Amino acid sequence: MIHIIQRLTRQRVNRLYGPLMLLAVLLTGCGGDKSILNPAGPAARDVAIIWWAMFGFASVVLVALTIIWLYTFKRKEVKRTPAEERRVARRWIIGGGIALPVASITVLLIFGVPTGRQMLTLPLSEPPEVIEVIGHQWWWEVRYPGAEGGEVVTANQLIMPAGEPVDFHVTSADVIHGFWMPRLGGKIDMIPGYVNKIRLEADEPVVFGAQCAEFCGLQHTQMQLYVEAVERDEYEAWLAARQDSELSALAASDQQHEPAREAFMTHCARCHRVAGISTAGIGPDLSDLGSRTSLGAGVMPMQEGAVANWLEHHEQLKPGNKMPSHRDLDASTLASLGAWLETLTP
Repeated sequence: MIHIIQRLTRQRVNRLYGPLMLLAVLLTGCGGDKSILNPAGPAARDVAIIWWAMFGFASVVLVALTIIWLYTFKRKEVKRTPAEERRVARRWIIGGGIALPVASITVLLIFGVPTGRQMLTLPLSEPPEVIEVIGHQWWWEVRYPGAEGGEVVTANQLIMPAGEPVDFHVTSADVIHGFWMPRLGGKIDMIPGYVNKIRLEADEPVVFGAQCAEFCGLQHTQMQLYVEAVERDEYEAWLAARQDSELSALAASDQQHEPAREAFMTHCARCHRVAGISTAGIGPDLSDLGSRTSLGAGVMPMQEGAVANWLEHHEQLKPGNKMPSHRDLDASTLASLGAWLETLTP
């Protein structure tokens, strides 16, 4: 008897195992650095509240309709006159097809419009920080025009002050991209030749991610942006360390890497900028490359030897990227070039 009970128990567990595993996989999407259900700012928090309200209401409607649907299979046949049938049909059309959607949309607008309004770049008593973001296939250019001492430029990383609103001015250099930081708020299109603006705020220092949210080509999913909100004094120090005067001294001072700098001027300077050495802006700015957390807009983590690996295998790591092949360079040149670029850390 005990063996029979154990066998039945195992059978029940096995039947539940599949659904439980599926539920576990689905629940993993509720967290992480790009989850709207893990808000890190006031706009995202309001969006999450509206989302949960919509989810709850939709669930109630679904359950109610399912119960009504099942009830229709079990109830006894009711005989009505044609006039009564038309009257019942009108009730369903007016109640379920008109009144319910109108009421739902009205309530959604009542709560949704104020949420959207706080992301508009309306005038404030004190002008907020402005950060410009330009989308490229498939990387991010980030500019800080208001930095004391002159504009600061970086790529594939975005540092912002925490605890205060920040205005993001976004555009595109090629096709339409989508600027989306899920933990801070809504998504906004990046359109060539036009600047869109959105105001977002992080409650406290936090690290999270952003993602291109508009299909933009082969490597759309590999167009990721590292975002970090820091205290105001840390933010100011970060900007100061990336002034051209500081970066120029860093890039040109190390005599050990002189051959690597010469290789850079020959093969890379036509596309990439390094403060104090080259001024091109076709590809990502490399002036502070060594301080970044990843390469290729999130393709691989930054670690010792990563840049040389990227230079040698970028066509396989991110197919379709616009960087030319480096087959004409030997492994030792790529290694020395990568080692020098990794030293560019303010």
